[in-house]
Amino acid sequence: MPINLDEALGAELPAAEFSWSSSDVQLYHLGLGAGMDPMDKRELRYLVDDTPQVLPTFGNVAQSFHMTEPPSVQFPGIDIELSKVLHASEAVSVPGPIPPSGTGRAVTRFTDIWDKGKAAVIWSETTVTAPDGTLLWTQKRSIFARGEGGFGGERGPSTSSEPPQRAPDFELAIPVSPQQALLYRMCGDRNPLHSDPDFAAAAGFPKPILHGLCTYGMTCKAMVDTLLDGDTALVASYGARFAGVVFPGETLKARIWKEGDGFVAMVTAPERDDAVALAGVELIPA
Repeated sequence: MPINLDEALGAELPAAEFSWSSSDVQLYHLGLGAGMDPMDKRELRYLVDDTPQVLPTFGNVAQSFHMTEPPSVQFPGIDIELSKVLHASEAVSVPGPIPPSGTGRAVTRFTDIWDKGKAAVIWSETTVTAPDGTLLWTQKRSIFARGEGGFGGERGPSTSSEPPQRAPDFELAIPVSPQQALLYRMCGDRNPLHSDPDFAAAAGFPKPILHGLCTYGMTCKAMVDTLLDGDTALVASYGARFAGVVFPGETLKARIWKEGDGFVAMVTAPERDDAVALAGVELIPA
């Protein structure tokens, strides 16, 4: 079904309420590799009962954390087969620390839809507020829909960006455990591409791949731990573009540059000729 730009652009989805607990937050952090050194008190701050500090990237998954069914891509003016959709980018901004437990009200609207000819890029923004109306976080997301272009919309700007042409200010190793995807799938994404070797092989991969949002969250944690002394309350916003796959068991490399008031980074897999996994990574301190 072709995209109906007049109906889709600016459409607002019905508000959705959801809740989360400190156990959900701790499971999310474990899924990102927190606690690899159980004697490190900085690591334990992510895993204490009732009042763990919360990475802002939890906001990107909180609404879907307890879902076990694959998502659908059926919205006003948009009806796309899930198999045609790739996650393109993700970002979150927070006015203050995310509470370790609570209830949120999410309102999503479609802000941009770009016609790339053979594909469409669909941008959405979700605002999450507490029951009293206080803003908790704002989430931005884009998806790339293959074969869905040609509907007559604007092409939109290029989203590619090159890292600074100088040596990075920091280089971090981010180890991915062999069971990382099996643990992270408990955070609301049960796609068999991340757990079933036969399904992954049918999709053209030698083994299951890591969730993009896991790489995204692991990179945020690594940057917070290194650049902000592990204090999640010092993050104002974070975002990245998904540029390639990651396999459990690899060790990733994050190259980080100080730029203006924040930091930009690129994440690669050194064992695969430095294949890019995340590009356009940006962290802005509060």
